[in-house]
Amino acid sequence: MDFLEREYPQNFHSATIRNRDGAHVALFHAHYPLIAFVGDRRFWYTDEFQEPPTWAALLKGAGFVVLSATQLLSSLTESDTSALSTAEWRQIEHWRPKTLGSAVFNSWD
Repeated sequence: MDFLEREYPQNFHSATIRNRDGAHVALFHAHYPLIAFVGDRRFWYTDEFQEPPTWAALLKGAGFVVLSATQLLSSLTESDTSALSTAEWRQIEHWRPKTLGSAVFNSWD
């Protein structure tokens, strides 16, 4: 496994985890116990989210929430955003993310 700590302004760390099925790139949110899986490492993501591998269920036992591609690719307008702060809404209005995943795992400054 190789782990990369986030670089400003990213709000996520990333890790490439290799097993007999190949390489899996996991995004770890820097402030919440949320994990997403993507095909490759990038500075930001919009619609590149993938279903987690079966072994990711083990991460749930460690207190993480492993998000599915279906959740991450859902429209932000269809998501429950009631807990977002005014500052977070300003960022959303500025960056205009289309999906929940692009709002949760972002590189906004």
